[in-house]
Amino acid sequence: MKIAMLGTRGIPSSYGGFETFVEELGARLVQRGHQVTVYCRSHHIQITDRHYRGMELVRLPTIRTKYTETLVHTLLSTLHASRRDFDAVLICIVGNSLVSWIPRLTGKKVVLNVDGLDWQRQKWPVWAKKYLRFAEYLATIFPDAIVTDSRVIERYYQDQYAKPSACIAYGSDVQPAPPGAHLRRFGLDPLKYVLFVGRLVPENRLDHLVQAFNGLDTEMKLVVVGDASYAHDYIRQLKAGAGSNVVFTGYLFGEGYRELSSSAYAFVETSEVGGTHPALLEAMAFGSCVVVNATPANLEVLGDAGESYSGTVESLRQVLLKLIGNPAMARGLGQRAARRARERYSWEEVTDQYERLFRSILG
Repeated sequence: MKIAMLGTRGIPSSYGGFETFVEELGARLVQRGHQVTVYCRSHHIQITDRHYRGMELVRLPTIRTKYTETLVHTLLSTLHASRRDFDAVLICIVGNSLVSWIPRLTGKKVVLNVDGLDWQRQKWPVWAKKYLRFAEYLATIFPDAIVTDSRVIERYYQDQYAKPSACIAYGSDVQPAPPGAHLRRFGLDPLKYVLFVGRLVPENRLDHLVQAFNGLDTEMKLVVVGDASYAHDYIRQLKAGAGSNVVFTGYLFGEGYRELSSSAYAFVETSEVGGTHPALLEAMAFGSCVVVNATPANLEVLGDAGESYSGTVESLRQVLLKLIGNPAMARGLGQRAARRARERYSWEEVTDQYERLFRSILG
């Protein structure tokens, strides 16, 4: 099959979960003999090669503002893809549903991965939230098929719109890395820090973790891996309220990310919105002791392989106290998390499911 993948910043992955998803899925589809083209934002992708891991890269511009960047780039990508001989087009992010009909005009089959319930995110003003609710509705009409990443989101689309979806999670295959230069760079010792990985935006509630950590009497550090393009005020508040034992690394990918993830004592997922969080899956695969905000989607991913808290600073602080004071419990939960990730969240299985979905809509 000839498959186009668009709607993200592009690859190599250097931003977030959707970019990692496109890279890992696309590379495996190529290994299975398919032709894969990934549309990238020209300002975001630094490599100059036309191909990466067997995938063709198409670079297109966009309007670089918080509210237009994604949709404008996806619009240009769908117009470009419509002139190519693709069999199927995979579009990421529900807000892009508005233009998901365009490739269908030239006979392409369109699959839309809707991600979570984006309108719940605090970063959006009222008008943007209304648009995203409308985009959800369009997602049930314009594409040939939609993909949800958790049973929670699958049920939402079924209950709200009577729209069935293919429920396909993300993969979690990772390669651990031993302690090395990146730990030394940030003054970290193995198993002496708690890790957060994600975008530093309000709905991810890193402020809860910082406040909870400030109240702990511990030699552990809190390491925050991530950043955000349009949340400067929130990030300034986070850093101003953080104690001296909180380390902000900014974005880390590749070896640095693997090194810090492999040596963490525990990983905390504080997000209160969204479906399956790729960073959570990968933390489980690294064998971290995992703590999650007790949203239905987080609990679905974690199962009985970690700890949860009720969404308040104090409840999170109590869970952290228990785990930091009980290394044997933390090790056991980490082993259980790694086993669950290995058995349930394989990129090969994810690729199998997307391959079957493409073939089914192509007849």
